[in-house]
Amino acid sequence: MRKFVIAAAAAGAALTLAACSEGTQETTEAAADSAMADAEANVEAAGETVEGAAADVAVATDETAADAESAMQNETEEEAQAD
Repeated sequence: MRKFVIAAAAAGAALTLAACSEGTQETTEAAADSAMADAEANVEAAGETVEGAAADVAVATDETAADAESAMQNETEEEAQAD
């Protein structure tokens, strides 16, 4: 009888831990999914920012090159940009 009570208590404890573990696993999966979604959104936003910055740099570089060319060749900036 004593072994039966111990076995029943152990089985009950195991089921309790399994149920708790399952809930914890679901919560962990939900948190991981949420973190992944946040990371994807942040990467996308960073990519858009980098693309915008690259476009700004390209425009500034073109303007600077035209200024330099116009100064070296004694022409207007519009003529330098047309070259």
